[in-house]
Amino acid sequence: MSFADDVAAAAKRLEGVALTTPLQFNQRLSDATGARVWLKREDLQIGRSYKLRGAYNLISQLGGAERAAGAVCASAGNHGQGVAHACRALGVRGRVHVPSTTPRQKRERIAALGGEFVELVVDGDTYDDAAALAAEHAARTGATVVPAFDDPRTIAGQGTVGLEVLAQLGTRPDVLVVPVGGGGLLAGVGTWFAQQHPGTRLVGVEPAGAASTTAALHAGAPVVLDEVDTFVDGAAVRRAGDASFPMVRDSGAELTTVAEGQVCTEMLDLYQVDGIIAEPAGALASAALAHDVAVEPGSTVVCLLSGGNNDVSRYAEVVERSLVHRGLKHYFLVEFPQEPGALRRFLDDVLGPDDDIVLFEYVKRDNRETGAALCGVEIGRREDYEPLWARMKASPLKIQHVAPGTTAYRFLV
Repeated sequence: MSFADDVAAAAKRLEGVALTTPLQFNQRLSDATGARVWLKREDLQIGRSYKLRGAYNLISQLGGAERAAGAVCASAGNHGQGVAHACRALGVRGRVHVPSTTPRQKRERIAALGGEFVELVVDGDTYDDAAALAAEHAARTGATVVPAFDDPRTIAGQGTVGLEVLAQLGTRPDVLVVPVGGGGLLAGVGTWFAQQHPGTRLVGVEPAGAASTTAALHAGAPVVLDEVDTFVDGAAVRRAGDASFPMVRDSGAELTTVAEGQVCTEMLDLYQVDGIIAEPAGALASAALAHDVAVEPGSTVVCLLSGGNNDVSRYAEVVERSLVHRGLKHYFLVEFPQEPGALRRFLDDVLGPDDDIVLFEYVKRDNRETGAALCGVEIGRREDYEPLWARMKASPLKIQHVAPGTTAYRFLV
């Protein structure tokens, strides 16, 4: 069988199980790019992500003895929901390992979707930690590991998203933008389009702090990243898959990365303008299109919005990261002389009329002549920073900019 046959067979198995999610025209992104931009709303899938497709396609093909031994998986949250729903629908016992960074909302949904059929285990700091624990469980019990991206059956299930895009659009898109974690979605959708409709330009988007597939393409094979930023938890994968990587490579897809702060900005635009609740990984594709991927005016572009499992408690961090990324929020360490009027001079002589102090932490030291304060300042426009910094340097106060990414920034903020 060809890969197209595998995807067609997966689509047949998923009939009546997975939803046919909407393909919606997006005016905001169309206006920004000059193209006709559509969003494939996999955030409206069961489990609020596309992951059900691959998980069900794999588990539904298990034999009797394999089903009796059960299924186990590692997940950042979305794959676990897909496995949980599939196990319950098929009557298979399952176990889902998630790292401690997985948002509570995703954990609760895994438990709700799996019901009595699924055990949830929270352990480890990263997806790869959870994967190691899932592998240990499988070796000990004989349960079948259901990979989030690194299995041909999972990849074929994810490829069914491509079939739906083509059927709903009525023609192939000029550009297809796909979020990338381990590469399963891009491997499935990208391979299917590369084989069936090679005229479509394929773009894979990774978070800048977890670009494992980009690293694999540079190295010629999957490599382990030394560090991973786990903020885009649905795509924070340390190593690209052995099965998914060659398919991504051979699809001819171009890879790009997006800063986590830009992802946050796009999440806010999706919510405030489009009324869409996207998780960080779900906003990757449209974040790249808005700022990093050039498209021809008038062309037809489809972005896969892969998931909507965002814990509402994370929005404070989302807003913070977006403001810092856009250059609208800055932190400073200000050394004040311990004398009356020092703060007033700082306010009058250093801050501009549109500069807003949003954080001020200061402890007076009785035995010192000066005391340091951590000061957070929001500015009205990005261009206002240089004049603000010039006034700070001209001030008699000792002022240090706490730059994003530095040890001091991570410690203080």
